[in-house]
Amino acid sequence: MLAVRIPFALALLAVSCAAFAPPSSAQDTRYFVAYSHHMEEPGSLEIEFDTTYGTQKAGDNFIAPWVELEYGATGWWTTEFYLDTQSTFNESTLFTGFRWENRFRPLMREHWINPVLYVEYENISGADKTIKEVVGFDNQLDFSAPNSELRKEHNHEIETKLILSSDYKGWNISENFIGEKNLGHQPWEFGYAWGVSRPLRLAATSERCNFCAENFVVGAEMYGGLGTAARLTLSGTSHYFAPLVAWELPNGVSFTVSPGFGLNDNSHRLLLRWGVSYEISGFGRKVRSLFQ
Repeated sequence: MLAVRIPFALALLAVSCAAFAPPSSAQDTRYFVAYSHHMEEPGSLEIEFDTTYGTQKAGDNFIAPWVELEYGATGWWTTEFYLDTQSTFNESTLFTGFRWENRFRPLMREHWINPVLYVEYENISGADKTIKEVVGFDNQLDFSAPNSELRKEHNHEIETKLILSSDYKGWNISENFIGEKNLGHQPWEFGYAWGVSRPLRLAATSERCNFCAENFVVGAEMYGGLGTAARLTLSGTSHYFAPLVAWELPNGVSFTVSPGFGLNDNSHRLLLRWGVSYEISGFGRKVRSLFQ
């Protein structure tokens, strides 16, 4: 269980530190799969612990926690590092690999549609079950083999996304087109994700509070596969719809939960996701001050 305990311990550390932290305002929208144009605040570090619980029709259910460390390198560049784990019921617990993600925003001023370019390197095993995206002809049966077999498959992949995002009267609307390439000899695989979200109230109250309506965000995501370069299609792929709710506290801690429901026989019946994050404002400046 060590692979699960390490990210869990990091999450507890983030939450406990929040009790003594100054106020912070995270800009990220709280989607699990889709991305918006909102970048991490320059110099800030966000520590996030997320989990996917999945049901399987032809295998045991699983729980897949992962840790994210997201840093705002500049106003136009956000970089993020992931550590993935999973535990399949009646089987084993595994560390399944790491990911390094970078997002670049070429247009800093707000536009009707704001593009962001995304590139990620993945070094993961076939046992990875975080399901951060769905591409190609991904099928819930792909995850039903025993961990002892899945862990033997090693994937070195490049994932790209074109993110198009808009803010309108408090609503965020985001569309993502995903392209993923195994660095072996497999074809490009494609997928999509979109998200929509809005705070329950736009105007903040004059006093700081935890349960004010502006601290709660509601929304939904939809995501799925689009086939491969040889066959672009919606047929034979898996698709999901997932409502979400997030609670953002003034001290920088956020909680998010999102039940995702499979829309066809290729999909898992349920992908329940939950997460907790904590943003450390001015992290880069504080680290630099230690060496001055």
